[in-house]
Amino acid sequence: MTDDQSKSIEKQPKNTQAPSAPVTSVPVPPQKTVPAASNISSAMAQSNTKTPKAPEPQIKKVDIAIAGVTYPIFCPVHEQEELLSAVSYINNYALDLKRDAPSLSQESILVLCCLNLYEKIHANQRSDEDRLQKDKQSEALLNKIMKDAHSIL
Repeated sequence: MTDDQSKSIEKQPKNTQAPSAPVTSVPVPPQKTVPAASNISSAMAQSNTKTPKAPEPQIKKVDIAIAGVTYPIFCPVHEQEELLSAVSYINNYALDLKRDAPSLSQESILVLCCLNLYEKIHANQRSDEDRLQKDKQSEALLNKIMKDAHSIL
């Protein structure tokens, strides 16, 4: 590499954006070594590579309040809205229990909340199973009607 080439490299502006193609260094013939130019090309290669940003936290600490007691909860960031919705539902239920039975401890209130939620989940599962069973019966009846209709035609 000639002195003119090394000066032209020094005068080129450094690219601060990530390159669209991998940076490759120009081979220098073995008889001529120009340390300044090779240092510049390696410095350019380093400035062209972006350092990865630290990833945003995936888990966030959220303080929730149920029946007047605050609990720290670690929640995935993308589920925070759903958590707050659940907290609102449970808090309202717990406050209703506390109003109806003010002598209940916080632990008893939370146990009753859990039992109530289980009952609702179980009722929904039964409803889903009943719906599936009725859908199967309806499909079987429809298939029989279609089969009978085809045999008549």
